[in-house]
Order: sequence, then structure tokens, then C-alpha cells
Amino acid sequence: MALGEYTMFSWKSKATQAREQDEYEKWAFPYGDLQREKLQVLLLAVYPKGTIPTTLVPFLTCKELYEKALKKVESRDEAIDLLINKQIRYKRVLKQKEMTTYIALVLADAEIDERCEYPQADAIHERARELESLRRAKGKRWE
Repeated sequence: MALGEYTMFSWKSKATQAREQDEYEKWAFPYGDLQREKLQVLLLAVYPKGTIPTTLVPFLTCKELYEKALKKVESRDEAIDLLINKQIRYKRVLKQKEMTTYIALVLADAEIDERCEYPQADAIHERARELESLRRAKGKRWE
């Protein structure tokens, strides 16, 4: 079950709901609890005024959008371009000024292995600045 598929009232059995939640957890955190814990520490380092829910939900939304973009194009760079320049985002979940930071976080997440060694927050901010420069170089403006 993806974030966009959440409904308040579900006619699914508890077993089906549990199975779908387990599948989502495996997608979101393929390396398990260690990955979740280290990612949460990184999210709070990147957004010190944030909370786990206010940073994790946009991160997972951006991860989902990135993976969907990867299926539409031929390369990772094209997927990044699609996210940055074509304005694919959920406006209520992902703030436009934070999009490049969340993309940088998603890219860092995609590059880890079972050791779950994420970069430091300053490296994420630097990568986000690079992504923002790419967007500006193409003359794109946030809508």
C-alpha cells in the first residue's frame, strides 16, 4: 500500500492490512530497523526543527515518486530531472522549496547497503544545493 492509497475506512481484513503494511515496510526499509533508525536520525539532522512524521512522510512520498519516475525514463539522471523540473510532487506533502533536499535524501537512501551508512546532514544539504543549481541552470521555476 503506497502513501497515496491510504483510506480511513478499509474493507480489507486485518490479515490483508497486516500483509500490505509488512510489504510497504519492506519496500520503505529493505534493510530493516537499522535502516529506519539511521534514516530517522539523518532526517532530524537535516531538519532539526522537524519531527519523525513531518520528515518521514515527505521522504517516503519523494522515494515513491522517484521510483515511479525511474520506471518512466531510461536513466537515474532523467528520473531526477523529471522530479526536479517537471514538478512531479504532492503539494500538500512535499513543499516545493524542500524538494531538492528530499531528492538528495532519496538518492542517499538508494546508495546505501546493509551497513546503512548514510552521509552526514551537511553532505545532504550540499547535494541539494547541486540539484537546485541544475534546476536553475535549466531555467526552471517552481510553480
